[in-house]
Amino acid sequence: MRRIDLLAVDEVPVGTMKMAWVDGTDMVLVVNTDAGFRATQGICSHEYFELDKGFLTGGTLTCALHLSRFDLDDGEPLDPPAELPLAIYPTVVENGRVLIEVPNGPLEVNE
Repeated sequence: MRRIDLLAVDEVPVGTMKMAWVDGTDMVLVVNTDAGFRATQGICSHEYFELDKGFLTGGTLTCALHLSRFDLDDGEPLDPPAELPLAIYPTVVENGRVLIEVPNGPLEVNE
């Protein structure tokens, strides 16, 4: 297991999201909802598009390209055309930083 520091808590106020990079290649979207921080793969599982260009509604994230909507708790697609869930990474807040805890090796990404 490895813990990866993504960004400072104050960089993502409640109701917003921000993209972070892991290993210089993988995009991870950090979302701050009323329920706390979530981290998900940074690209849509339907077609390559950066999810930070989308929008948040309650506990869901909508991709701006084709309007697929995803549940932020489990990554499941709620609206087509997406069929694959988003990879969700467990988050930890420590010393004012948002971290993810993931297995060693490459990040899981559904495409």
